[in-house]
Amino acid sequence: MAGNSQRRGARRNPGTKKGQTVGSGGRGRRALRGKGPTPKARERAGHPAARRAAASAQRAPRPAASAQRAPRPARASAPARRTGKGAEMVAGRNAVVEALRAGVPANALYVAVGLDADDRVRESIRTAADAGIAVLEGSRPDLDRLTGGTAHQGVALRILAYDYAEPADLLSRSDVPLVVALDGVTDPRNLGAVIRSTAAFGGSGVLVPERRSAGMTAAAWKSSAGAAARIPVARATNLARALAAYRAEGLFVAGLDADGAVDLAELEVATEPLVLVVGSEGRGLSRLVREACDLLVRIPMARGTEALNAGVAAGVALSELARRRTPPPP
Repeated sequence: MAGNSQRRGARRNPGTKKGQTVGSGGRGRRALRGKGPTPKARERAGHPAARRAAASAQRAPRPAASAQRAPRPARASAPARRTGKGAEMVAGRNAVVEALRAGVPANALYVAVGLDADDRVRESIRTAADAGIAVLEGSRPDLDRLTGGTAHQGVALRILAYDYAEPADLLSRSDVPLVVALDGVTDPRNLGAVIRSTAAFGGSGVLVPERRSAGMTAAAWKSSAGAAARIPVARATNLARALAAYRAEGLFVAGLDADGAVDLAELEVATEPLVLVVGSEGRGLSRLVREACDLLVRIPMARGTEALNAGVAAGVALSELARRRTPPPP
């Protein structure tokens, strides 16, 4: 035998031979294919993440069959704003229908499954659908969780988080800006009333501090009677520093105070760029804000009359300022 096959220990498998190897004819081609990328955990059957995702999908509120989703109308000339805190839930049939009537910005109306709908519920669903607000139905435990246990009567409305303007943004809305700053006003209804008066008398916007102050809640929206869609509200980290920045920009800062040195009707700078600062009904202006004012002015009142709340005081002062700032007829 040729080669070294005769050497000691050499063996040959009798079933093999030299020459061409017979192929599989493609039968093993599928075994060579890759199985693709590894699926995500929530996509693997039996994985804990997949079970959690399936349970979450079952708990999520479903679109109500009785309402159609309409396109959301774009709001014109919305000022540049920064995002505020989280969304607010309005619960209860009266509160929800009143918020929808007032045009409070919202993104979802939740209705309990099998709810015995009355006129308020039907109006809420119809108004929400017309405004492009999603109408979702869920179980009562879902609504309990969404509203934090508040008595919701089977309906709840998710209010959009308000996007506050920057204090400097209020100056660009007019050549002769008139800004209303609130110090320590914690009632959102007073804030809404001030916004309404500011819009009515040609103000540029409203400034509130971030802490110890009312914010743009559903109650403030309703009290503004729609004016909050036209008048921007800015939020300042520190009100006294924001007033100092306005002074550096050339605005005169006048604080309303019952013991002010000047009568509002005698304010000489009423027609100039101005910041009107309004304090709370009980405490008035804080010390730091008072020191940041150029002048303290008073509203003339009958002797012995109790102090006006912030909404009324701002309305009276803005009315007088608007009268002074309106040019006389030719």
